[in-house]
Amino acid sequence: MRKVTRYPVEGHNSLWYIYRTVSPWKGVRNFIFIQIARYCPILPVKNWIYRSILGMKVGKHTAFGLMAMVDVFFPEKITVGENSIIGYNTTILAHEYLIKEYRLGEVIIGENVLIGANTTILPGVTIGDGAVVAAGSVVHKDVAPGSFVGGNPLRELRRLQQERCRKRNKRQDLKMALQFQNACTGAEAAGLF
Repeated sequence: MRKVTRYPVEGHNSLWYIYRTVSPWKGVRNFIFIQIARYCPILPVKNWIYRSILGMKVGKHTAFGLMAMVDVFFPEKITVGENSIIGYNTTILAHEYLIKEYRLGEVIIGENVLIGANTTILPGVTIGDGAVVAAGSVVHKDVAPGSFVGGNPLRELRRLQQERCRKRNKRQDLKMALQFQNACTGAEAAGLF
């Protein structure tokens, strides 16, 4: 379940009340700087805009691909850890305006996370350290650290860390078995058994 705060509205759909929740000037300013960052090919400049002007928390060596779109009205609710990659044309939302309510939620993306191109990340989700999100996915729920997820609806494709550990353990077990077998064969040949 996403961690969002719900704000019910009466009358018209919630988008008609947007400027009761955020200043129109903040929206215009953020839109202009987000558009500059979307097209900017210089990663340190992009990250400076996200941190200094939009108030996002962005880790060292994090890379936002061309055309990545962050939330216009609440970018300060977005955190991206160190050394993560946000793929081309990815959208990160911290708000949803619906018919009878609007919702706000923090988006937390961990360290060493890879978000594939054209992914949409909805408000209130956490993506754990080392996770990989396949291109074209809709992230509507939390993603466990080290997992590989994708699709719409989002589903786990496999656990990366578990797979790596399992493969490494199999190789180590096989190597130890072969060493033991060679040691036994050598001991027999030497007449120790």
